[in-house]
Amino acid sequence: MKPIAVDAMGGDKAPAEIVAGAKQAAAEGIPVLLVGPADLADRGDLELLVATEVIGMDEDPASSVKKKKDSTLVRSAEAVRDGKASAM
Repeated sequence: MKPIAVDAMGGDKAPAEIVAGAKQAAAEGIPVLLVGPADLADRGDLELLVATEVIGMDEDPASSVKKKKDSTLVRSAEAVRDGKASAM
């Protein structure tokens, strides 16, 4: 089963709460691919797809996706497109 790509930086309490939820899902047998910075803390054994940029809550989503090609959001979508993840 392919993992679900999870944007580790995509939430109000990111990354701590996102990583905690991803670890809980993995413990319940759901494969997870975290997408975030290389130094993402406390990720345990979860696989990490490194992304160097983040689209902030105050940024325009459409233009940010075009400008920030290495953002966690774009890299998550690419993982699905490329068959590395089943969903995001």
